[in-house]
This record gives sequence, C-alpha cells and structure tokens, in this order.
Amino acid sequence: MTNRPLIGVTSYHRNEEDRFTLPANYLEVIEGAGGIPVVICPSLDQPVHLIEKLDGVMLTGGADIDPDEYGGVQKDSVYGINRERDRYELELTRLVLQRRLPAIAICRGLQVLNVALGGTLVEHIPDEYGETVIHRGADLNKVEHPVSIQPQSRLAAILGLTEFDCPSYHHQSVRDPAPGFKVVAQSADGVIEAIESDEYPQVIAVQWHPEYTARIDMSQQRLFDTLVEWSSQSGPAFEYKAPEALASY
Repeated sequence: MTNRPLIGVTSYHRNEEDRFTLPANYLEVIEGAGGIPVVICPSLDQPVHLIEKLDGVMLTGGADIDPDEYGGVQKDSVYGINRERDRYELELTRLVLQRRLPAIAICRGLQVLNVALGGTLVEHIPDEYGETVIHRGADLNKVEHPVSIQPQSRLAAILGLTEFDCPSYHHQSVRDPAPGFKVVAQSADGVIEAIESDEYPQVIAVQWHPEYTARIDMSQQRLFDTLVEWSSQSGPAFEYKAPEALASY
C-alpha cells in the first residue's frame, strides 16, 4: 500500500497515576493492515482540531459509559465511569460520522457509537439474558462463545463467514440500536453482537474483541484490513465499495 492512512485509536481513560494507557494489540492490528496508528487521548481540547488530520478511527474497549448519557439505570454492576472519556468520545464519534470517516468500533466503542446517535444499552447482561452464554469470565477474564452473523450483511462479506467463536470480554450490550442501525450479529442468548447502517456504510461495529485473535485468525484481521483500505481513500468524498466476497452471498 503506497498510501499509509493515519488511524486514530482511542485510549483508555486517565488512571490513578494520571496516565493514559492502551493495550498494544489495538495498534499492532492497524500496523499489520498497513496503516499508521495514532493514539487519541481524551483531553480538554476539542476533537474537531484532530479529526481533520485523520483518515480513519478506531473506537476501543474499556469501562462502562455513564448511564445518564442514554437514560439508563445506575446499577452496582456499572463500573469505571469516566465522564472525561465519555464526553470526548461521544463528540469524536459524531464528528467521525459527519465527516464520513471510516471507523471500527469495538466493544465499548460499539456502545459509544450507539449512544452517540441516540441508542440505548443493557446495563448488565446477566440481569436480562441470564447466563446461558457467558460473555465475560470470572475475575473479568476473556472467554469465547459462538456468534451468528446475518448472511447478507456487510460484516459477513468482510469476515467471509457467518458463524464463529468470538473472543468476548463484556457485560453490557446494545439494547435499542440507534436510528438507522440494524442488528447483524447475535449470540445464542439474543445479545446483540454487531450493528451496521446503510447511512454509514464505512462503519464496522462489533461487540467482541477481534484484535485479540487477529494475529492468528485472518477473518478477524480482515476487519482491520478493510478499515485501512477504506481509510486510504477516505474523507467527505468517501464512497463505499463492497468487498468482493459480498457477491457470493
């Protein structure tokens, strides 16, 4: 790839040592796809000054969004709320969509995307779906569980499959998709695992963590390859081009 696009990657919130952190695999999957990752930290400055310099964006995982942002319930299970990060990422997400920048939204990132456009969240999956499917293990460990994807979705075309075991690490999920978005993947218990929109075809939004397995699973790496490919020709003039695999579905 001659044109290596600049991909902004959101960091975790400020920790007790006043540091912003981020697992390296978020950056490695972008580098592996041929892009240049740049870490975006929530700050007092407005993201509008940054967005014009980026070709694409990754909204990463992390702690819970403040339920007040979507009219939710403040439960004991809701943890790690950080209003600095919430406000920054919600504004950043709206700017990304306004400029039609390609984006991938992962776990919390999907939830930020959904809330930014008026959707709501399930505050704690076991409270409403039970535990027939475990979405996060004991002591906050990662687990795997099956996911089914709508065959005619853009997501299925990118991945090249409609069923697989996903790396999972979450206790919240989309309740009501934002206007214009539809459910394209679910787990066996009905939890929403991915959404997409015809209005924003340049956005990939998944609840699982593809960056965990992309190094050994090419279907998951294709999500990042697609983001980088789209970002190499991004901007207000972005035109969605379906993956070649879509024609075979």
